[in-house]
Order: sequence, then structure tokens, then C-alpha cells
Amino acid sequence: MASSQHEDQRVGIFIDTQNMYYSARYLFGRKVSFTSIVEDAVAKRRLIRAIAYVVSTKGQEEQPFFEALQKAGIELREKELMEYSSGQKKADWDVGLAVDVIRMLDMLDVVVIVSGDGDFQPLIEYAKSRGRIVEVMSFRETTSGKIPEAADRYVNLSDDKKRYLLGGLRLKSAKAQEDVRTALERSTDSPEGVSAPGALKRKPSAEPPEERRRRRLSF
Repeated sequence: MASSQHEDQRVGIFIDTQNMYYSARYLFGRKVSFTSIVEDAVAKRRLIRAIAYVVSTKGQEEQPFFEALQKAGIELREKELMEYSSGQKKADWDVGLAVDVIRMLDMLDVVVIVSGDGDFQPLIEYAKSRGRIVEVMSFRETTSGKIPEAADRYVNLSDDKKRYLLGGLRLKSAKAQEDVRTALERSTDSPEGVSAPGALKRKPSAEPPEERRRRRLSF
């Protein structure tokens, strides 16, 4: 579904960074050009806020990436990766992103969600019920089936890889490929009818949807 764009529209951009990172790495072995995504999401309209939801680790290896986002004019919502005695690691920004969208609705005309996660469908429907235009940008191959239809406007980033992807990332071993596959499954509500290419092709999960949602973003 298409939506009309006007220069006076107030736009808020909400980026599910983990979902985007793992999707690009899983599908193409490359990084995401968040600068290009934000530029096209704004589309010469009035940008109110552009927020990326990120996860930090104790080693702080991701700091250069965070600084690059900030230099591009993107605000950060940062959460530390939780590590449990069982060895499980978890970070989940779904609720935080949704709360920010709801809090900002009164100052926005357009909500842009940069994610293919199916868990955001109720948020999309709620924002639309409040009279807001909702646009979604994601890689279609790793996007939950109903998300494109739920949005007023959908942009498939895979249609313009030259613009939305940066240099390659080599996956040196089968173990590395499996780690990326697992992380992506936990950062995206497994889309029906969507398969991944080549060595990273996923097998259908017999696990109940409720259990998959509970374990998502545990890495």
C-alpha cells in the first residue's frame, strides 16, 4: 500500500538495529548503510527524531559503530547485553521501541519502522488507528509475512543493494554461518514462506511461535 508524502509531514524513524545488522549479514554478508536508510526515510520531510536501538557489550567493541551512527545524526537508545550464569545472553528492545513510538505519536505525522520483525505488527496497527501514516523499511527476505501489507508504505531494501548495503563481511566457517543464522532467527519472528539463500538456508522450526518469541534476541 502506498502513502502520499508531503514536505510538511513530521517524521519519526525507529531503527531495530539488531534486526537490520543480522539480516544484512545473513542474506548478503554485508553491513547496512543506515545513513542512506535515514535519508530515504525522511524523503525531504521534517525529521523530528531518528533513533537506533542498540546493544552494548562489556568489551565495548561496538563503540566505533555507535559513534558512526551518532555522526550521521541518529540518536542511540543503548542497552547492555545481559549475560546469565546459564551462559544465555539476551537483549530485547521491542518494548522500548514500541513505547517510544506511542509516546511520540502526538508530535508525528509519519512513523517509520526500520525492521522486519513481525512482533511490530500490533504497533503498526495501533499507530494507524491513531491516524498516523506508518512506513516500514526492511529486507523482504527476512521480513514477517504480514508486515508489508500492514504498513501504509513498504520499502524493500533488497531492491537497491548498492544504496543500502556497505562492504562485505566474510563468514569464515560453518560455525560462523550457523551463529548468524541463529541470531537472525531470534531477532526476527520467522517469516512464513521466506527462505534464505545458499549455505544459510533455514530449516522450518517445530518450536511453537510463543516459545520462539520468548527466546528471540537471545544470543
